[in-house]
Formats: sequence, structure tokens, C-alpha cells
Amino acid sequence: MNDSSWGPRQAGYWGPADRSPAQGPVPGAAPTGPAYDAHDAQRTRPMPIVPDGPAHGGNQDDDQGAARPGGPSFRDGMPQPPRQPYHAPQQRPYDTPRTQPSHGAAPQNPEPMPDAPQPAPAPAPQKKGAGRDLGAAIGVGVGLGVVIVASLFVVKAVFVGVVAVAVVVGLWELTKRLEERKGIKAPLVPLAVGGAAMVVAGYVRGAEGAWVAMALTALAVLVWRMTQPPEGYLKDVTAGVFAAFYVPFLATFVTMMLAADDGPRRVLTFLVLTVVSDTGAYAVGWRFGRHKLAPRISPGKTREGLLGAIAFAMVAGALCTQFLIEGGAWWQGLLLGLAVAISATLGDLGESMIKRDLGIKDMGTLLPGHGGIMDRLDSLLPTAPVVWLLLVIFVGSG
Repeated sequence: MNDSSWGPRQAGYWGPADRSPAQGPVPGAAPTGPAYDAHDAQRTRPMPIVPDGPAHGGNQDDDQGAARPGGPSFRDGMPQPPRQPYHAPQQRPYDTPRTQPSHGAAPQNPEPMPDAPQPAPAPAPQKKGAGRDLGAAIGVGVGLGVVIVASLFVVKAVFVGVVAVAVVVGLWELTKRLEERKGIKAPLVPLAVGGAAMVVAGYVRGAEGAWVAMALTALAVLVWRMTQPPEGYLKDVTAGVFAAFYVPFLATFVTMMLAADDGPRRVLTFLVLTVVSDTGAYAVGWRFGRHKLAPRISPGKTREGLLGAIAFAMVAGALCTQFLIEGGAWWQGLLLGLAVAISATLGDLGESMIKRDLGIKDMGTLLPGHGGIMDRLDSLLPTAPVVWLLLVIFVGSG
């Protein structure tokens, strides 16, 4: 290094220039810095001389010939504190030793990790339920059965009146739900009068009287609706004619069975087979049901339930035709039971289709545990013409 880069020599300065090359470097002296050009040396300010001091309590003359390092690697001649030897801290007995992470490894978190969320326990499987108040349903069913059987075997005309009342209430439920859910106003007055007339005509005049009463009822619906504005006329009269056929006309076949000499037994056979079919479908489907029969229409019905309905109805049909129907045979009862199970199931599905279209669960709330009258007539109405026809074929009209 040029001397000019350090400024003029001063007294007491012990630098490398005061020694000859033969003497070698001063012991303890720092190596010389890089050489500078002349013009760089003129712009370099002189560094002050730092007096030597005792190091680590030693004598000042111990290292008198060594010069303190200077130059660009030090801050403007400020003295640097001596380095203290490193002493590892002593580990106390109660300290927890920590492992230093290796190079490239993620540091360990000394804090305890929170417990991982445990999966919720699976809910216990619940036992299948009936979905209704079973006690109320049984009580209402027994009460209706007593009224029907008592009126059926005491005076036939009383039973005709029971059927007519059920038809009128069913028409009221159906037309009320159509108006509430779809805005369809089927005229109730001509439907109620014509429906009751159909039931009586079927008992008195048979099939011919039932058809005539049906035609007159449809005509009365068309005329009655003309007294109101024409908006919605077509859908209102269409719904009225449908209601006249669906409820009172199909119910007329029950009173037509009653008109025979053994009419009460035929009606009882019809009621027993329909109820047994529904009971078998419910019992077998509730216990063994796995495969859905018509999930989009009635999710609760299963194929196993349909097989149960057929088996129960066929057994009941064989017994009824053998012991209740005059001139009947057990094999005829098997066919009758099979037909009843199929027609009752289709009638139930048809009623479910109507309720799904209307967006309701039940047609009414008149019968606790059952819903409305129409919820009990759903399987009876389509089954009535099937039983009437097969009994006429097997044993005659009576």
C-alpha cells in the first residue's frame, strides 16, 4: 500500500514501512490493504493513529511493534471491542432439552399441537316408524269398521246413506284442495247432489241407473259453471267431471254389490280383502322392504310390500269365497285376492300422484291417524268395480 494513502507519517507511528523486507512482517500486524493509484491516494483522508492499549490485562509493551489494523474495513478509526470467548450456557436440571433442527429441516414447534378434531360418532340406527299416530289410527279404523258392519247387516238403506255421506265429504275434500293448491274451482253443489244421486241410483237401478246419473251430473257441472266468468271455465269443468267419475261413480259399484241377495257378504268380502291387502303391504314392507316400488310417486312403498299384499289378499280371498260367498270356490278367491291386491295398490299410487301434484301429504284431517276421507277411499274406490265384476263372473249378479 502506498504511504500517501495513510497521510503523512507522524511520530510514534509503527507501520510496515519502517521495516525492511528482510525483517519480515511485524508480529501481530494486520496484512496490508490493497494498493491505490496516486489520484486515489490524494482523495483518501488520513486515518488517525489509535494508541495501543493493554489487551486482556496484559502489559502494554507486550505487542508494542504491532500496528492496529485500519483501512476501509473499519468504521472511521473507531476502536473495536475485544471478542470475548464463547461459553456455552450450562443446562439446568429442570430445563427441557431441545433438539436443534438440522440444515433444511423445519424448526419444531415447542408448543403442544392442538388435538385433531375427532370425527362425530355415527348416529345410532333408528327403528322404522309408522309415520302416523298408530294408536289413533287403530281406534278410528275400529270405529269406522263397527259403524260400517252394523249398518251393513242391520238395514241396507242405512249403509247406502253411509256411502253417500262418505262420497259427499270426499268430494268436498278434493274440490277444496284443488282450489287451494291449483286455483281450480270445480262446482261443489252439482257434484254433491249428483254424487249422492249416483249412489242411490246404483243401488236401485243397477249399472244402468249409475250411468244415467253420471251423465246428468256431468251436464249439471257444465251448466252450473256457466253462471261465472268464462276465465278458467275449461279447467274447472274438466276437474268437475273428473271428480264426479273418481269419487261417486266408482263408489256406486259398492251399492250395486249390496243390491244382490247376498249383498252384505259381498260388500264385507270387498272390504276385508282391501283392508287385508293394505295390512299385508304395510307389515311386510315395514319388516322386509328394501326395493322401492315407485320412488317418484310413493317412496314408502316397496316391492316386498306388494308381494306381502298379494299373499295376504289371496289367502283372505280363498277363505272369504269359500265361507261367505254362496256358490264360490277357494280357487276363485285366489284370483279375486290377486286382483284386489293389484287394484288397491294402483289406487293408492294414483291418489299419491294426485297429492304430489298438489304438493300435500293428506287430503284432509278429519280422521286422526288417517288424514281425510279420501285418504281412506284411495284403495277402496278402484277396487270396487274389480270385485263387483269378478263376483258377477264367478257367481252371477245374485
